Amino acid sequence: MTDAPLPRRIAHLDMDAFFASVELLRYPQLQGLPVVIGGGRHTPEQEAALTARWGSLAQVPLEAFPRLAGYVGRGVITTATYPARQFGVGSAMGMMKAARLCPQALLLPIDFARYRAYSRQFKEVILSMAPRMEDRGVDEVYIDFTEVPGGQEEGGHLLAGRIQQAIHAATGLTCSVGVAPNKLLAKMASEFNKPRGISIVQPQDLERLIWPLACRKINGIGPKADAKLQALGIHTIGDLAACSLAFLLQHFGRSYGAWLHAAAQGQDERPVVTESEPVSMSRETTFERDLHAVQDKAELGQIFTRLCERVAEDLQRKGY
Repeated sequence: MTDAPLPRRIAHLDMDAFFASVELLRYPQLQGLPVVIGGGRHTPEQEAALTARWGSLAQVPLEAFPRLAGYVGRGVITTATYPARQFGVGSAMGMMKAARLCPQALLLPIDFARYRAYSRQFKEVILSMAPRMEDRGVDEVYIDFTEVPGGQEEGGHLLAGRIQQAIHAATGLTCSVGVAPNKLLAKMASEFNKPRGISIVQPQDLERLIWPLACRKINGIGPKADAKLQALGIHTIGDLAACSLAFLLQHFGRSYGAWLHAAAQGQDERPVVTESEPVSMSRETTFERDLHAVQDKAELGQIFTRLCERVAEDLQRKGY
């Protein structure tokens, strides 16, 4: 007689306002204030100048930081602190638009090298406690809790709490964790109680916790699919779950229709993948002004060459 398999428990861990939170470790005086990250790159020279003038970065007065109200250009916001998000400011928003929504926000440059260093650090903490981890980018991962000590206790709440505490102790950063029977539900659950939240979804919680949510909360339903669902009178995941498979196949095709039907029922069999090869690598930039294909050909050529060099450096660093 063999033991029955343990119920599957998958966690989605998402760092809270990751880039902004890393910057607040550098500038603790900005805690609790609306801050946006974007518009330019951090340089060691900028940091050295601030340190030389004020003694330390933690001593830089608020009036020394640029305000979003004074920004002119075509940059986009990389991320924002939660106080800034309360004004409707969010990632990928044009900074000129954000300046209209929250002109008092403080503006900080982007420091990707620092963010990558903190990303490696928090993931090392996770791997030391739960070795089956799927890297999903700089600030989020999936973790298989199923057979890890504490991963079944309180639906996974015990292990999630331990990981949260360990990450905070090692980095000073906070995260939110959702634990559920699969990736699909875990990702939704991690958004329930941000920041610093832990949310548990069990199979029997589908009707109570998942079905009242908007269809867009399912990772994989984009704006176009959502608009079509809305036109069909399908607004919530519960509405979607009430649709027959035949109806969804008719309106969305065999593959996507079948996926919608399964997703609405909370079904997702994707494993936590601990090793994967990237399908592409890229670099991008945003111009401060519109560049003309002919009149600005020399400048465009320089920018394109530099982007190619950076992609080549990335490929070399990763051993490709």
